[in-house]
Amino acid sequence: MATTLHEPPQVEARRLPDKGNSGNGGWRNLVPVDGDVRAVRDFSPRRTSTGIWVVLFSITMSFAAFTSALIVRHGASLDWRHLTLPPILYFNTVLLLASSVTLEISRRQIAAYMGGAKNQSANPGRWLYVTLSLGLLFVAGQYVAWQQLKAQGVYLATNPSSSFFYVLTAVHAVHVIGGLGGMVNVIAKLRKSVLRRSTLDATSHYWHFMGGLWVYLLLLLWMKL
Repeated sequence: MATTLHEPPQVEARRLPDKGNSGNGGWRNLVPVDGDVRAVRDFSPRRTSTGIWVVLFSITMSFAAFTSALIVRHGASLDWRHLTLPPILYFNTVLLLASSVTLEISRRQIAAYMGGAKNQSANPGRWLYVTLSLGLLFVAGQYVAWQQLKAQGVYLATNPSSSFFYVLTAVHAVHVIGGLGGMVNVIAKLRKSVLRRSTLDATSHYWHFMGGLWVYLLLLLWMKL
């Protein structure tokens, strides 16, 4: 006896009606109800915050090793000479600490802007440019300090104290330049409206750490050199 196979009924896919609650009119609400994309970018994975703490821990261990080497070399050295620190280093310290203040002002303004505050200006990242300028002035000031020592005939290999001075200040300056690169990245993302708060916070933590690290190094050099 032959069996008749019936073709399964065709089910037409129907699009769910848009009740006006979606910001994009599609299948999923990828945009907030009020259409403010900034609120979506306010959240991001924890990888950024975790990564910055790993970086800061590595930097801390590196400078701890430098500090240990300086103390041991200073205690065991018979040819250690006292080094007078260039006065411009103190001015550079003021610049770097001031840049931390301006960065914190900018971070708060940008966070409020990303949160949808209505009273924020059209350029919430203007203090980022001030911070970037102060950071560049700090690096330039460090270069001036090196030139002043060279003018006095003090070079990298002149004395163990001068060697530590050049190495510590140069390594710190390289890390500051890395922070300036992060600042440029934040400015670029902010201009494109793709900045995440975690990126801004990670950059701020790194920069504040550089300021605190420099104060520590200046005290170390002042006491030991």
